[in-house]
Amino acid sequence: MKTSNIFLIICLIFIITVFFVSPKILEKRTLSMAGQAPLSEKNMELFGKIIKEPIIKSSSMQITINTDTGKILITAPNYPKYNYGDVLKIEGKLQFPIVFEDFNYKQYLAKDKIYYVMYYPKIELIDENQGNKIFSAILKFKNKITDKIETIMPFPEASILEGIILGNKQIFSEEIKNNLSITGTSHIAAISGMNIVIISNIVMIFLIGLGFWRKQAFWITVMLIIAFIFMVGAPASAVRAGIMGIILLYAKKIGRLGNITRIMVFAGAIMLIFNPLLLRYDIGFQLSFLAVLGLIYIKPIFDRILEKILKKEQINNFLQIITTTISAQIAVLGVLIYNFGRISFISPIVNVLIVPFITLLTIIGIIFIGGAMISIWIGKILLWPAYLGTTYVLRIIDWFAKIPWASKQISNVHWLWAIGYYILLVGIIGLYSRYQNRNKYLVLEGPNIMS
Repeated sequence: MKTSNIFLIICLIFIITVFFVSPKILEKRTLSMAGQAPLSEKNMELFGKIIKEPIIKSSSMQITINTDTGKILITAPNYPKYNYGDVLKIEGKLQFPIVFEDFNYKQYLAKDKIYYVMYYPKIELIDENQGNKIFSAILKFKNKITDKIETIMPFPEASILEGIILGNKQIFSEEIKNNLSITGTSHIAAISGMNIVIISNIVMIFLIGLGFWRKQAFWITVMLIIAFIFMVGAPASAVRAGIMGIILLYAKKIGRLGNITRIMVFAGAIMLIFNPLLLRYDIGFQLSFLAVLGLIYIKPIFDRILEKILKKEQINNFLQIITTTISAQIAVLGVLIYNFGRISFISPIVNVLIVPFITLLTIIGIIFIGGAMISIWIGKILLWPAYLGTTYVLRIIDWFAKIPWASKQISNVHWLWAIGYYILLVGIIGLYSRYQNRNKYLVLEGPNIMS
């Protein structure tokens, strides 16, 4: 057996093992942390440093700080604002996260090693800029980009551009969030492999155009991909896309394009080594990998069916986009319904109408941001293509979200339903592959049988 196959099997065994042992890991960590914090009804005084970019919501702000007790998620008013690296003195009631009937908030936070929460404590700023200097610089650059976008481009178009390019969902209004959910288009604000590929290709072409050698351009691009992942908050989808993107770039560099399935399994194994709770408790992690699996195993089925119907050797780009969209939707449907209890009937149609423009809009948006960073006047000149693109996306989502039967809420979805859905899906893929292989065998053996 080849070394690469042995390594693939080891990674798969590791991933399956993690899936079954992660509840025990979570329980052990939670019990261990529970004994460290003296929870009481009285206010506690703690000191800690902000270790993540604060999440700004419509009426509150979430701050993650690291203290001697452990990580604490603080809910505070929007003002005064605090930044990554600030040292705070907090005084309030330390609590365990609440487990709701339809959502286990405790598990959701535990995947990020957060076991305690505080709601609206008294906060005093002790010191500033005490975080990692490189990460601080990356976040300042991101804030500069968002300031430029919001200065030149009106809302809500600016929010869509920030969502597509920076994965910034915080800026979305509740109406936009709801419309994205109804139309099944929330993924446009999730950093994916497409974003990484577009950005890396633009950077590579730009650097080579400046006179860099391909090897130098490769390493600079890799460093910029890593910086970009941290800039968008390092969500599971972005980390997975970044790892896969870097591996694919390296494969291109040495002239060996790797097998996408192997790369995906390898990327997943790496992420689970650092955080084994992602597999069961991070929905973004699950959706990210399922979408890729849909493109690998479901899309070819639709492509072949259309090729037979149209009697062509290869379908055109527009049909490729349709099969890509539908395949990803089918792959993630089980997890979406189980976790969010909503099924969108118009999702395939809306995605077909907007997904083809997302790649172009990403490129236009990056050019617009680059011009705006150089000069406000250049940004204003480059604004219109980006504005028209984001307006189109917004209008399509808004129009379809208003359809009465656009989506249906489903309550109390049992986990066995999701398991059954994926067993059925794997069975259909297996049967189709077997059918294809049998037909291929008959075609190859046909002349011999006739002779």
